[in-house]
Amino acid sequence: MFFKDLNPLRRIRELMEELGRTRRERDQARKQLEQSEDEKQRLEEKVERLRKENERLRNQLEAASRAAKRQAAPFSRGKPKKDPKPPGRKSGKDHGVHHQRPVPDHVDEEIQVNAPAQCPGCGGPLTVERVDFQYQEEIVRRTWVRRFHIPICRCEHCRKRVQGRHPMQTSDALGAAAVQVGPEAITLGVLMNKAQGLPHADAAAILKRGFGLTMSRSGICRAIQRVARKAEATWHALRDAARRSRLAHMDETGWKVDAQLRWLWGVVTEQITYCKILPGRGFAEASSILGEEYAGWLIHDGLLLYYKFLQAAHQSCAWHLLARCRKMADASPATARFPLAVKQLLEQALALRDRYLTQKISLHGLWTATGRLEAKLDRMLAPTQRDAANERLAKHLRHERPYLFTFLYCPGLVDATNNVAERVMRILVMARKNWGGNRTDKGAQVQAVLTSVLCTAKQQDKDAFALLVDLLRSAKPKLLDILPTEVPIHQTGSQACSGDAPRIKNSFDPPEAIPFLPSVDGSTLQPTATPPVFNSA
Repeated sequence: MFFKDLNPLRRIRELMEELGRTRRERDQARKQLEQSEDEKQRLEEKVERLRKENERLRNQLEAASRAAKRQAAPFSRGKPKKDPKPPGRKSGKDHGVHHQRPVPDHVDEEIQVNAPAQCPGCGGPLTVERVDFQYQEEIVRRTWVRRFHIPICRCEHCRKRVQGRHPMQTSDALGAAAVQVGPEAITLGVLMNKAQGLPHADAAAILKRGFGLTMSRSGICRAIQRVARKAEATWHALRDAARRSRLAHMDETGWKVDAQLRWLWGVVTEQITYCKILPGRGFAEASSILGEEYAGWLIHDGLLLYYKFLQAAHQSCAWHLLARCRKMADASPATARFPLAVKQLLEQALALRDRYLTQKISLHGLWTATGRLEAKLDRMLAPTQRDAANERLAKHLRHERPYLFTFLYCPGLVDATNNVAERVMRILVMARKNWGGNRTDKGAQVQAVLTSVLCTAKQQDKDAFALLVDLLRSAKPKLLDILPTEVPIHQTGSQACSGDAPRIKNSFDPPEAIPFLPSVDGSTLQPTATPPVFNSA
């Protein structure tokens, strides 16, 4: 047994096996070491990338914190460019067409200019060759006072007191209320406050310095409330017209009333604009404006409450998604691949719409390309995103998937963005920045009524100044000439006085529910040119 253990061949084989095993362990350890070094290098690169991103975000946070403490921060454009373009328009032929004021269609005053007595250079006599004309458009800086001689009569039969009224009067009040402010001055105050966003004190100062008309802040406030009361019947009629519209843009924004958060809702259709300030931001408030059974096309920013309009066909705003993708790509370049791909796909959809509206492709070609875009989006949304922000965006897109390309199936009718309602909100936000909102519920009601009337008049290219002056001079309650022609209105004096909504004739039937997708042969859709008010940016 002892001699067997001393067998040299066996011992050599054992040593060879042990040597092979040692080499394998060495190779494995060397491979693990290389993998560890690669992992270490990868982690060091990741740490360095995260450090730079952390430093960049920290600098942005510090810059934003400093900017919030500076008054001019919201208007700052950041660092100037190294080689900026020269300011102003280009010179020479590149300037383009020069603008000049047109010659006025009437002249109120003519002034004869005397010729110079002698030549200013040599003192010689002058001969008039021709007479040229120069026009000066000026405003009259004075208060125009009218005095109405009103006959007070008595009926010989019933002894009832009756007094006369001139079409330029705005009220029948006499005695202590005999001195009144004219309708044009009141309308100017309304426009300065509600259209331009000036506080009541600033509007009073302009009337005083510009026209010599003395009014207090409370006087202007009460006058604006009086205009809103007269326009309230028109406001209710605008809401009913919005409910019967075939297409509506809807949006909401925060609004303070008595320093408490409320929500200002806005609905823009093809012909009218309707605004209302409500205490909440839910479906109950939205349905109180459009009605729960609204069955038209509804364009919005993708807020979940809008999808509770079950009979409506929806279009989710593409601009909001584009802005979200840009912000995500700027915030995290390391995970920007997915949001940039979504942004590119949405831009392709907008370009496809433009190609159809310029008649570069047919309707069949439009819908075929739309199907390819939808298939591409489905492939992008199929896998789960590793980044949490990207997964949130993907989850939102999976929900919005049926409502992203409605504008491609209804070209020229449904807009791709909610910019129409956003522009109305922008006007109100500018006013909100100046005076913060409204102090009372009555003020919020006045804000909603007059904003609806002014925006609708602007949308229809009508003179809001003339409309309000005519409303103030009307002896009987009336509806403004801004309601859609296809909505016949039955107006009664008692309804307009009480501020209730005027009754809509039952002969006007609401539109039927609109299908989401038209037929492929185009029989259910007649593409038309895009209305000017619904053009996307």
